[in-house]
Amino acid sequence: MFLLCAVALATADIALAQPAGPAHRVALLLPAATPNEAAFMQGMRALGYEEGHNLVIDRRSADGDLTRLPGLAADTVRSRPDVIVAFVTQASLAARKATATIPIVMVAVADPVASGLVGSLARPGGNVTGTSAQSALVPGKQLDLIRELRPKAARVALLWNPANAVFQEQSLHEARAGAQRLGIELRLFGAPAPVEIDRTIAAIAAAKPDAVMVLGDPMFVANARRIGERLREHRLLAVGGTGAFAPAAMLAVYGPDLAESARRSATYVDRILKGARPGDLPVELETKYVLVIHAGTARALGVAVPPALLARAPTR
Repeated sequence: MFLLCAVALATADIALAQPAGPAHRVALLLPAATPNEAAFMQGMRALGYEEGHNLVIDRRSADGDLTRLPGLAADTVRSRPDVIVAFVTQASLAARKATATIPIVMVAVADPVASGLVGSLARPGGNVTGTSAQSALVPGKQLDLIRELRPKAARVALLWNPANAVFQEQSLHEARAGAQRLGIELRLFGAPAPVEIDRTIAAIAAAKPDAVMVLGDPMFVANARRIGERLREHRLLAVGGTGAFAPAAMLAVYGPDLAESARRSATYVDRILKGARPGDLPVELETKYVLVIHAGTARALGVAVPPALLARAPTR
């Protein structure tokens, strides 16, 4: 009798350990490590998917080196996932070039129509859909923010990545338009690789700008702490475009809520796994923007943040 009970209990344990259904294979293609991956996984868990239970995750990151993305995308396609989740424009383009059949969910792409990823936002067509952050439109607002923080700012240095010029073209256009509108002299400083970061920020410091604006770029995000340390060493007032820069000596960050875009992208994966076609799912535009003021950096730089600005932004 005891033996029969033990066998019955063991059988029950095995049954409980089995996944509720077949495990789905989802591949993540990232230009660099990002906290938005955790937000995406949070969204998946909220929809009932658990890694190691009914979900298998295949992660591939270029670690900030965008030249690796085509090879990583090809490897991803060879693994035959059910869905590829590609974070931001560069990864989405690499995935789309690698396959026209495996569904691709893009996360926070700046302009999916102009990039050629989808035919239109309402009717993507093909095998790509997802969320768009419209982050290329942010630089003009960041210049407005600089003027609020430093009303007499007349010269602003812009840190950008020439190796990513094609995808930063619209951001540069918006930055130049914003500078012209505000009567600000905008000077570009390029850092095309991590080894150029220290030299480029030293050159910015030598130019003595009133403020620095850092364009969003996967290589910059991957090196956010290093960039922040160099900015702090040179006591430069800096505004960044992604939340990854908030704890890294930026005085302020402003941009679309990329974590929210990543969480919402999970709903696309869920619908595709349940049979929806990517081309039939309209692209969602991110409408929530985040402004964060780094109070410690403001104190270190001797910047008095206007009360009206503090009322609009959380501080860290």
